Amino acid sequence: MAHPAAAEGTHFPSRLLHTLRGLISAPFPLIGTLAFLGFLLLAIFGHQIAPYAFDDQDFDARQPPDCALRVLNPFQQGCDHPFGTDNLGQDVYSRVILGTQEVFRLAGLGTLLAVIIGTTIGLVIGYEGGLLDEVVARLLDSFLAMPALLLALVLLGSLGDAENSLFLVLIIVYAPIVARVVRSNVLEIKTRGFVEAAQLRGETRFYILFREILPSVIPALVVEASLRFSYGIFLVASLGFLGIGAHPPTPNWGLMVSDARTWYSIAPWMLEYPAGAIVTLVIAVNLMSDGIRKLVQRSN
Repeated sequence: MAHPAAAEGTHFPSRLLHTLRGLISAPFPLIGTLAFLGFLLLAIFGHQIAPYAFDDQDFDARQPPDCALRVLNPFQQGCDHPFGTDNLGQDVYSRVILGTQEVFRLAGLGTLLAVIIGTTIGLVIGYEGGLLDEVVARLLDSFLAMPALLLALVLLGSLGDAENSLFLVLIIVYAPIVARVVRSNVLEIKTRGFVEAAQLRGETRFYILFREILPSVIPALVVEASLRFSYGIFLVASLGFLGIGAHPPTPNWGLMVSDARTWYSIAPWMLEYPAGAIVTLVIAVNLMSDGIRKLVQRSN
């Protein structure tokens, strides 16, 4: 007879399918999920979709979106720059698309590493308890005491604003938050019968943590990971806006918004499209996360 943890592991694919069906049945989470998948496709196939390289320049700088002009004036020739060009004649449409890769590569990969490290720390200290839990939990609290952007600026000031430093900053900023969430779940799960049964069978700590406890933590972890990703987007964009972690001509959305401020009165499209991309992706991730959170609460 299979023990409860095995049964839970067996039903995990069906639980995932139930989650996807729940997202599809709810309109706003569905919109957020579809928008997120659209941005993900842009990140994967951006070089095939973008008509220009991110640093290609046109002689006609600050050209308005010509597709909109063509709708207003049927005699307008061509539709070469749907989002117009910036002050250097670079195609804003291509840079926004290619900037999606930058977001998923920096915020996405950085958040993923933070979730993996934070999950491991939370599992270990939550299961072990005692002095180890007290010391590490207080250390994590010390990181959480500082605002994320301020902590990132302090760390980047010490490490330098190279790309590897930005990954390290995302890990240091968000891993403690993930670890606290995982720890709180582990403290409750480790008292359940299937964990005690695994201990009585003489299973190793590694087996108990990652085979028995982790599957029960995954629903809350998915919600937390999606929230961290949305905050990661804002953090990467904010640092890019401040000129940290991204340098011209990198198609970083925050950097594009920063460069466009000077020209907003005469070329508002330079700022509106990258800012709109940031807002749309963050809202999409939050809608998707909210749908997952409600499904998790309903299943519990």
